[in-house]
Amino acid sequence: MRLSYSLALTGIAVAAPATVTTAATIDLTVTIPKLTVAEYHKPYVAIFVEQPGGTVAPKTLAVWYDLGKRNNAGTKWVNEMRTWWRKGGRTMKLPADGISGATHAPGPAKVTLNTGDLPVGKYDLVVEASREGGGREVVRLPINLAGGTAKASGTNELGAVTAVVKK
Repeated sequence: MRLSYSLALTGIAVAAPATVTTAATIDLTVTIPKLTVAEYHKPYVAIFVEQPGGTVAPKTLAVWYDLGKRNNAGTKWVNEMRTWWRKGGRTMKLPADGISGATHAPGPAKVTLNTGDLPVGKYDLVVEASREGGGREVVRLPINLAGGTAKASGTNELGAVTAVVKK
């Protein structure tokens, strides 16, 4: 049996989507403070962007947790980053390629993050840290994916956070 298909060209142009997407990068510096406590554990950190009041779903850019544990046991505590967990972390399969990373020691941690297919606009860059036997802290930075710099600072689990957005 032979199937044949015919295609008629009608000359109708297909309009491009109304939203403009960008492949912006964010040079992010997260300072993890040195705490003098009896038993110190490096914090788990989730970094994501969300559009306040917008229609774009939150997007996870990075999750730092204990990748070295056998049988992916480091994921047991990622739900302690409660804000990220509720906004989409619970649906992620970890480790996620290009997103998962090891925890960082105290001091400045510099990473370059790709926003992928997010439309140009204003977002909140959210950095959340949670530490075993310690506290939890969320720092929000208003950013614009068209470009710019934003700074904020935490009070306990996070220090200075600086984001430089490049289009």
